Formats: sequence, C-alpha cells, structure tokens
Amino acid sequence: MRILGIDPGSRLTGYGIIDVVPQGYHYVASGCIRITEDYFPNRLKKIFDGVTEVVAQYHPDCLAIEQVFMDKNVDSALKLGQARGAAICAVHVTNIPVFEYAARQVKQALVGKGNADKSQVQHMVKMLLHIQGKIQVDAGDALGLSICHAHYQQTAQRLAAATKATL
Repeated sequence: MRILGIDPGSRLTGYGIIDVVPQGYHYVASGCIRITEDYFPNRLKKIFDGVTEVVAQYHPDCLAIEQVFMDKNVDSALKLGQARGAAICAVHVTNIPVFEYAARQVKQALVGKGNADKSQVQHMVKMLLHIQGKIQVDAGDALGLSICHAHYQQTAQRLAAATKATL
C-alpha cells in the first residue's frame, strides 16, 4: 500500500509518501509545495496543481491529511481549512480515499503520547524510515501522517483478524 501524507498550509504544503512493506515502512519521497502567490485563490490553485502533480507521479493508494485545529487566530484556521480543501480535492478527483487525523493522533501513533513535541515526531519519522540527515519540517509532518495512517490501518486489520479468529 502506498500512502500519501499531506501537511497543508497556505504558504507551504508538505507531502510525504511511504510504502507499507512486510518489514515496516519504506520511504518513497517527500517535499514541499512552496506558494509565493499573494492572491489567495491563486495559492489554492498552486496547492491543487502541486498535489495533482504528486499524485500523478507517485500513484498513492490513499491520502492521510491533518484535520484542522482551532487556535487563537480564526483567520489562519480558515485559510488552513481552505488549503486542506484544495489538497483533498486534488486527490479525491482520482477516487483515492481520504483519511483525516488529528495532530494528537499522529503524535500518539509515532511517539506514544499525544502531547509530544515536533522534534520527537521528526526523530521518530527519521528513525522509522531510516532517513539520514535533515528533512524539512512540513515534509516530516506529512511523512508522520503517512506512518500514522499505516499504523491505524494495521491495527484495524489485526483487530479484524482477531475478531474473526474468535468467531
């Protein structure tokens, strides 16, 4: 299974792609879609076009994307939601299923605690994917979303198998 993770942003959208293999996870690619446009609708189009390009190049089986979280700045949350929408639409038009995860779920899946800091998440991403050197923060967060989805899918499969075995 090939998973595309997206960490949406109106100026920088990170993406990370992994393959789930019998030995765990295999790093495929990661990067950022950098948006320099000032006019907001143009930014959304750049996100849509960038994600469309990533999907065409890597052919993921599903998308894992972060849910919008509400902070003090409502305007930022609204822009983030629109950036998410552009990314989701770029993937959904190809009938790829979309899965959403809260930041706490990603931290829990990777680090074991929902209040982990970014450096702990980045460390686990690098360790689980055997990445040497630095990775861009937004790309690392996107890879974390991919790993989180793989973790939840594998857990669901194990639970289904265990339930079937007891019947």
